[in-house]
Amino acid sequence: MSKTKNNKYKHLFLGLLFDAIGMLSFIIPGIGDFADIIWAPFAGWLMTRMYKGKIGQAAGLVTFVEEIVPGLDIIPTFTIMWLYTYVFKGSKKREIIDIED
Repeated sequence: MSKTKNNKYKHLFLGLLFDAIGMLSFIIPGIGDFADIIWAPFAGWLMTRMYKGKIGQAAGLVTFVEEIVPGLDIIPTFTIMWLYTYVFKGSKKREIIDIED
């Protein structure tokens, strides 16, 4: 298995884990909202480490806002970013390559 493929599935696993952690505030009412204050900046930072460049920075900001605003924890931003990076963005690259071949 190539390093890129390893990173792909590592990012998927970590993204699902981090989305699950972000959704824990629904399980613990009251305490969960306080935990979001700590989790939101950390989740944003994690997103910028998983996905480099401007797209990672933008995703980090979106993740921070999603985690800090009550009620938005249900949005799986890490999983959405994984889909964008490895499914949607990757399919555009393949289309371009197919046209050039």
